[in-house]
Amino acid sequence: MNKKQLVAKISSTLGQSKADAERTFDSITTIILNELKNDETVKIAGFGTYKVAKRKARVGRNPRTGESIQIAASQKVKFLPAKSLKEMFNK
Repeated sequence: MNKKQLVAKISSTLGQSKADAERTFDSITTIILNELKNDETVKIAGFGTYKVAKRKARVGRNPRTGESIQIAASQKVKFLPAKSLKEMFNK
């Protein structure tokens, strides 16, 4: 499912126009992204948790040459599914 399809489902479920549903969807994603940028955790009950995970700088190896290279520290977004969501798929 892509954004267009999701917006169409939101529109039909809530009885809104597609434009209103898209604005709602965009608002929700903007709020989540802004909270993650501020190092906040976003918990959605029954669905899961979005949080920023920090990776330390480390030494890696170029598989082609075997040369050691420095890998910079980075951040990524992690999604941890809620217990009920996990149970839905692991009965």
